[in-house]
Amino acid sequence: MEMRQETPRAPASRFRQRFYVALEPDARPTGRLSAVDWAFIVIVLASLATLALETEPTLPAAFREGLAQINLTILILFTIEYLARLWAVGEDPRFAGLGGRWRYVTSFYALADLAAFLPEVLTLALIGPQAGGIEAFKALRLLRLIKLARYVPAFDILAQAIRNSGAQLAIAMAIAGGFVYLGAIALYFIEGAVNPGNFGSIPRALWWAVVTLTTVGYGDVYPVTALGRVVAGLIAIAGIGIVALPTGILASAFTDELRRREAERAQKRDAQEG
Repeated sequence: MEMRQETPRAPASRFRQRFYVALEPDARPTGRLSAVDWAFIVIVLASLATLALETEPTLPAAFREGLAQINLTILILFTIEYLARLWAVGEDPRFAGLGGRWRYVTSFYALADLAAFLPEVLTLALIGPQAGGIEAFKALRLLRLIKLARYVPAFDILAQAIRNSGAQLAIAMAIAGGFVYLGAIALYFIEGAVNPGNFGSIPRALWWAVVTLTTVGYGDVYPVTALGRVVAGLIAIAGIGIVALPTGILASAFTDELRRREAERAQKRDAQEG
């Protein structure tokens, strides 16, 4: 029987394959972070640090100029990273060819990567350095947090847990919303006449119901009658259980998803060893 030999890959193709493995944690069998991954984690954290520092009005002008240069460097690095990913992602059969590239460009992570740098880059190119003070672009930098989800499996597990428990969470939120509305109605009828400033309408009473049922209790709005306080106390006690309900659902779904992934990894290890 004639043995079939694998066609050797061209040097450029081999380089792209190694580059893809360095960029994508899912492409590595171990799933461990590469040096490139760690470098971009540091860059993302640095960009968030510069965002925080730029909001401090007492910083000297020279320091602000330094922060602007750091942010410009980060924008350039993110641009290079995006283009490199667009080139290397062809190693994944799902994103091979022109149609595959379009699927990648329209994927969640790719869109987040693009929004994290492209609007600011275009505005800096068209308007100049003075565009760096536009607050909207600073808010868009928060999208860089999504980059960390690539490197931290817990984010992906949490997202999958939310998807798996979506129906249960929706029911829990509907129960909470209904109880908030009922609490507001109750205090409106009990306190509306004697405390119109806080409970003179159901929309006004809704603020109290929200902060009470979520156990925040700012204390800026509170009932003054004896009956109102009794009812408010019962609503506050009930709020503890209502707030805990979606938390328990999400914790259970997170644990189930974690166990499922561990079981899948164990099966893969057994299959490789077998």
